[in-house]
Order: sequence, then structure tokens, then C-alpha cells
Amino acid sequence: MSFQTEVRRDLVRVARPGVAVGIDLGVKTLAVMADSTGEIREIPNPRHLDGALKQLRRTSRAVSRRRGPDRRRGQKPSRRWEKANTARNRVHHRVANLREDALHKLTTKVTAEYGTVVVEDLNVAGMLRNQRLARRIADAGFGEIRRQLAYKTRRNGCRTVAADRWFPSSKTCSGCGAVKAKLPLHIRTYACDGCGLVIDRDANAAHNLAALAAAAVTGTGVAADQDTPKVSKPRGADQKTRTTRRSRKATAGRAGGAALPHQRQTETRDRPQAEALTLW
Repeated sequence: MSFQTEVRRDLVRVARPGVAVGIDLGVKTLAVMADSTGEIREIPNPRHLDGALKQLRRTSRAVSRRRGPDRRRGQKPSRRWEKANTARNRVHHRVANLREDALHKLTTKVTAEYGTVVVEDLNVAGMLRNQRLARRIADAGFGEIRRQLAYKTRRNGCRTVAADRWFPSSKTCSGCGAVKAKLPLHIRTYACDGCGLVIDRDANAAHNLAALAAAAVTGTGVAADQDTPKVSKPRGADQKTRTTRRSRKATAGRAGGAALPHQRQTETRDRPQAEALTLW
């Protein structure tokens, strides 16, 4: 027998309701947090999956050497295959539990201390297409961190601010507000050409994210002072730095320029109407 109950939960006030924190997520360091008071904290990446890869390789080899199921021939798995597969699943289950425990501890600690939490709107699905970083990005759990922060801030009576996806948090100088046109990923230190500020790349991005909490009051989106003269942004600073080639599959229409009827209907339906339609 099972039953459910509804319990009224009182709001838990945070320790510092007037302080905002900006969280910059990464692979080398899981999170770099910079609050509005200037304090910087770094949360190391535990990398639970990397620590279990050796054991996963061993258990996966044991599974591959057993007689597994085959639906085409109606072959049932052997007992030794089931035993080896259970041992491999146990390793995956342990890694998932360790990751979930670490993320819950991180998000609970953040939402219990700060009144405003600023995070980035990361394209996690697009980041997973990178073959070199896909495994470590999936192991870090960027999407799960944002999901937990969203409902835990509501539970504690604070707010969550999501920065725009194209907000140049890493390219913008947190001292003067100057924006670089390009900043490759392998450059881990930000050196400003305008004011000469030299700071860690992730810490600079966290400062700019924390400044977004006061953007509605000061009208700025960088950590620089409001009285600082505005520096013009170079062309393409707040956009993608790499041009994406359009695939042939994404082109609408058939060879020769002819489009199918259903494609023309979809194109007409998605196009916004500039003026109201008149029925005669």
C-alpha cells in the first residue's frame, strides 16, 4: 500500500538576501562564482565518470564475451551475460548517484546563501556535438544545475536571472566594459587592451554575470561602474564567432528550385504578417 501527502513548506530565508552571485559553468572547474561584493569561489569538477572509466571498460569487456540477447533469432541471454550486465549497470548507477548528490549539495548551498542567482542560457544540446568535450560536458550536468537552481530559488523566496545566450560574458572586461571581438577557448586569461586588467577568464565571466542582477537599476550589463565611459563594441562581439555552414539537408525545396506544396504552406504560415489581412 502506498499513499501521498501534501505538506505546506514555509519559505526559508537566505543568509544574504541582498547579494547577487554570477555562476560561470565549465569543464575544468565546475563552477566559478563571483558575488556582488567581489568574492570569488571555485567549485572543482569531481569528474565521477572519468574515475569509473577503468571499471566500466572491464565490465563492458565481460559483457561482450558472454552470449547476449538476439531478437532477430529469438536468442535469450545466458545467465553469465545477465550477471555481467548487472555488474556494469551497477557502476553506471553509482556514477549517476554520485553526480546527483554533488549537484544537489552545490545548488542547495547556493540558493540558501544568495538572494539572486545569475546563470547562463547554455545550448547544452549543441555543446554535446563537440566530440572532444561531449563526455565531460554530459558528466558535469549543466542542464541539471540550472533546473535545480530554478525550483530551489522559488522555494527559498529568491530569484533566478538567466543571461541571454549571446551575452558576451567572457569577452567583456569586468573593469571597463570593453568587449573583444574574438576570444578563443584555449585562452584562459583575459587581458584587457583598454584598462590593462588581467584576470582569469572564468572569474571575469562570473563578475559580468553577477552585474546582470543590477542591470534593471544601473542600465548596464557589465561589472564596470556606471560612471565609466561607454566603450563601443567591435562588430560581431555579441554574436557567434564561427560561421556555421548550411547543410544541404536544411535547404527547403527540391533540386532546381522547385518547392513542394507542403513546404510552401509551411513557409507562408511561419512568415510574420506585416499588416492586418482584409477580408473582402
